[in-house]
Amino acid sequence: MDSIIIYGLFVIGFVLLIKGADWLVTGASSIAKKFNISDFVVGLTIVSMGTSMPELVVNIAASLNGNADIALGNIIGSNISNIYLILGISSIIYPLTINKNIVKMEIPYSILAAILLGFLANASFFSSSSHHQITRFDGFLLLLFFAMFLIYVIRSFKDGKQELVEEAPDVTGISMPKAILLIGLGCIALFLGGQWVVTGAEKIALQIGMSQSLVGLTVVAIGTSLPELVTSAVAAFKKNTDIAVANVLGSNIFNLLWVLGISAAIRPLPFKEILNTDLLILILGSILLMLSVVTGKKSAMGKKEGIVFLFCYVAYMAYLINRG
Repeated sequence: MDSIIIYGLFVIGFVLLIKGADWLVTGASSIAKKFNISDFVVGLTIVSMGTSMPELVVNIAASLNGNADIALGNIIGSNISNIYLILGISSIIYPLTINKNIVKMEIPYSILAAILLGFLANASFFSSSSHHQITRFDGFLLLLFFAMFLIYVIRSFKDGKQELVEEAPDVTGISMPKAILLIGLGCIALFLGGQWVVTGAEKIALQIGMSQSLVGLTVVAIGTSLPELVTSAVAAFKKNTDIAVANVLGSNIFNLLWVLGISAAIRPLPFKEILNTDLLILILGSILLMLSVVTGKKSAMGKKEGIVFLFCYVAYMAYLINRG
């Protein structure tokens, strides 16, 4: 009976995470609109952070509970899902024409963020310590790089270099009381959903003999990536390819720098050396994305590339299951 309850709360937790993020984004965007804040700023801050909110809530809960394996596995696994799974599906739906600014800045910065995380996690190789971990200082350093990224994007937009790549949801008909209610409900749903997902993931790992890092890299990572998947797939259907790509890359940068930065600032995160393989796969995926755009005739990621990315993701899942 206890197992049924745990599995049930685990599933309900994912639903609450997704709905909570949606409610929070809708409510916050409505209030921002009423204060005449631009679509770009709303999209950059509220919408982008909103799609990363499930990862953030899960990681904060995992950090507070001392489940570093779930916290790290969730972020690295989510980013791998974003690159290989979500972009793969989106490009099969409709070819993704990628803006030059994304190739010049967002993709390299996402690669830099992954390399920075790898360096910080393995800094003990250059010291007398034998423990790999992301310290509180490392967390604040990640947040500093995140702040630098936001400053760059805002400045480039003011200079006219950055195009509007993401729009806020249509919230013009929402009243202020309803917007505040949505924000409150969103926060409650995110809190409960995060707690239930982390607790369920820990119990499931113990019951079926999976490691917490494997659960984080697979089940939790895919579940917390659902907002990005829905956003990018819908954008591809509507032929809004900039949104589909920027959503994924922006989420990856937010996850690595913002979410992990906050998580490490709360409590240092022990880092297992085996995760270096997953980080490398993430970096290779970003490089593969860049090459598929640079070498293509139309600076686009088409169906062939999408199939390749999906094949790589299936191969990665098989590798993880075999690794156990």
